[in-house]
Amino acid sequence: MSSSCVEENSSALRLKAGEPQAAEAAQVGDAQAGDTQAGDTQVGDAQAAEDSLERQYPPVDKAKVRQAVRLYLEAIGDDPDRPGLRETPDRIARASTELFEGLTTDPREILEKRFPVNSEEMVLVRDIEFYSVCEHHLLPFFGVAHVGYFPGKEGVLGLSKLARLVDVYARRPQVQEQMTAQIADALMKYADARGVIVVTEAEHMCMAMRGVRKANARTITSAIRGRMVNPTTRAEAMSLILNSARLSNN
Repeated sequence: MSSSCVEENSSALRLKAGEPQAAEAAQVGDAQAGDTQAGDTQVGDAQAAEDSLERQYPPVDKAKVRQAVRLYLEAIGDDPDRPGLRETPDRIARASTELFEGLTTDPREILEKRFPVNSEEMVLVRDIEFYSVCEHHLLPFFGVAHVGYFPGKEGVLGLSKLARLVDVYARRPQVQEQMTAQIADALMKYADARGVIVVTEAEHMCMAMRGVRKANARTITSAIRGRMVNPTTRAEAMSLILNSARLSNN
């Protein structure tokens, strides 16, 4: 029998014969280690959420974009110097500053101004159109966002601010799930909202143009924070979203 097996068996015998305290201590140690690991995970998740809201991005480097587009056209076997493509690198460089302008827009500047209206009721804006770019394939996804919130102590936001906030997070390389959560988290953190619901519906060109090629499939994501977590309140918000949609379709 190997020495490692003897040591394991000896340890087991000592625990069975007369060392229940050691076993209890081991269990406590494992539990503490698990608590520490869980705590570290929660802190890490919170830090990741914080970073996603407050990360600072540099302006678009148009020269690099032009160079990259030219290389891409060559890589797919086309001629970047033919008439139809000659100005494409420059066009894409200019378009990139608009498509991804949300990277250099600070959501705090949009949400800092509020009107001193003492409101305890929900404010909800439906059908905010957005266009974004999938960060996986750099293909568009687009649709509508429905944003509702309970105002904080400092008052209500201008309604246009909700639409601008959607654009801040849509005009970035994105995934829909993350965009939805970022809109909700920004309202909670920077507008001092007491509760938030964000529902987005979108069609993804990476599903329609390639892969499974399923046109017209729509993806729905939601993020719910604060007072909106209450089942009754959540049901009221969803009812307003769904009933308004039915009325607009009739």
